[in-house]
Order: sequence, then structure tokens, then C-alpha cells
Amino acid sequence: MFLIVAKYLIPNGYRGMAVFPFVLMKYDADKGDKIFVNHEKIHLRQQLELLIIPFFIMYVLEYLIRLIQYKNAALAYRNISFEREAYAKETDFNYLKNRSVFQFLHYITLK
Repeated sequence: MFLIVAKYLIPNGYRGMAVFPFVLMKYDADKGDKIFVNHEKIHLRQQLELLIIPFFIMYVLEYLIRLIQYKNAALAYRNISFEREAYAKETDFNYLKNRSVFQFLHYITLK
């Protein structure tokens, strides 16, 4: 994993994104934010499980489905299964040591 500050690559309203094997972040201070880094590490694991490109295809498709479902971009983003898993477990610093494969599937159920 490589932490890279690339503030112009990060969309407005976001602090960072994971693109295997990189974690791109808007602010240098986020390198020391353990919760932020753990959240992005969870995304890196998700990307590896799905062989990277399929992850991004599924991510965008699920976002579009959630956008139709919620009619709200912020709600759609927060309810993508990959994001739900990452937000739910970002403070558990042992999570990736014990995480089962394809764990994000537990978060895909439509609300």
C-alpha cells in the first residue's frame, strides 16, 4: 500500500480513495489518520478480492442502483455495500486480520 497526497485527483466532498495499490488522499494530515487509512485499506482488500476492475464496475453499478433507490447522491454513496462495510469496520484495527473473503456481501441487502 502506498499513501499518496493528490488533492487535485480527489473529487470535491471526499478526502480520499483507494485504487490498488494506492491510497490517494486530499490532505497530507490524513496519512496519520488511522481510521481514514483503515477505511481505505478495507477498500484495497475488496479490490483484491474482485481483481480490481470488477470492483470498480460493481461499485459504479451499485451506486447507480442506490441513486435510483434513494434519489440522493450522498445516501446512495453511503449505502454502497463496499462503503457500508468500510464505514462499519473502519475503527476495528484488527478487522482485516480476521475478515472473511467477500465480507462486503453481508452489507449488500437493500434497506
